[in-house]
Parts: sequence; structure tokens; C-alpha cells
Amino acid sequence: MIASQPISGVVPPAVAEATVMTVWPSVASTALGQTLGRIYRIREGAGPISLGRLALVATIPLGLMLYLSMRLPWSIRRYRLTNRRVIVERGINPRVEQYVDLDRFDAIDVVVSPGQEWYAAGDLVFRRGPIETLRLAGVSRPESFRQTCLKVRQSYVAVAAALGQPVGAG
Repeated sequence: MIASQPISGVVPPAVAEATVMTVWPSVASTALGQTLGRIYRIREGAGPISLGRLALVATIPLGLMLYLSMRLPWSIRRYRLTNRRVIVERGINPRVEQYVDLDRFDAIDVVVSPGQEWYAAGDLVFRRGPIETLRLAGVSRPESFRQTCLKVRQSYVAVAAALGQPVGAG
């Protein structure tokens, strides 16, 4: 028997954990990627030719190797937002490495380290008051993922408050 849902594809947290959005860390999550980003930003040069652009062309093989190394079966990482929590997963068959429940943070900061801005990336820092509860390194276009996390959290917390109890089968 198929259970009917008021809104197609929407699963209440009490019923099951459902993925809302998945993002993958960029090369800006690595020290080497950030170093390359700082070098690529160098604008000194003549006209359209800058030191940063020359360095970009010279380091294409290195950048490609860095990107591909992040896609190896044992090093694949992803950040998944569900209707219950934010999860850091690793591996082809994802296993949970870290997570924070949606009611265990109240703010998300975007921290852009030197070198990450070249990639339009940054770290998302989940906080409960002054305490850091989770950090997602090198998220590409972090503001859109931040906004989605905050909206899902707001929905989750509102339902939990209305029910007077935690939502979901922890």
C-alpha cells in the first residue's frame, strides 16, 4: 500500500529522514587549493596577462590532480542536508562522519579564508551561541546552502515547538 502525502516528495521528520540538498566540497576545502587560489588572484602584469593567469595555466595539471584526488573512492566527501540534520559523509557508499541535528545550532556563519574567494567558496560554521557545532569546509557558493539550511531548520524547530517534543525518530 502506498502512503499518500499532502505534498508530493515531502516526508515528515517523524516518518523518515529525507535528503533536502547535497553539496560537494570544492578544492577550496584543501590547503593546496587555497594556496593556488591566493596565487591565481595576483593581478600584477600587463593588460590581460597577469601573474595569476600565467600561474593558472602553469598549474593546470596540479589543479586537475587535486580535483581528481578528491574524487577517489576513499576520499569522496559530501555535505547532506536532511529534514533532521546536516551530515558530513565520506566514501562511495556514504557513511556518516559528522553531523549536527537541526535543533543543535542557531546560527550559520560563512567564513571565507584567503584563497577561497577565487573559487567563490567558503566554510560554513554552524554555531549554538558561541560554540561551533559543525564546520563544512570549502562549500562552493556557500550562501545559497546556508539559506537552505536555515529555512529547513526554521521549519523543523517550528514543528517541534508546535508538537512540544523533538521531531523525528532520533
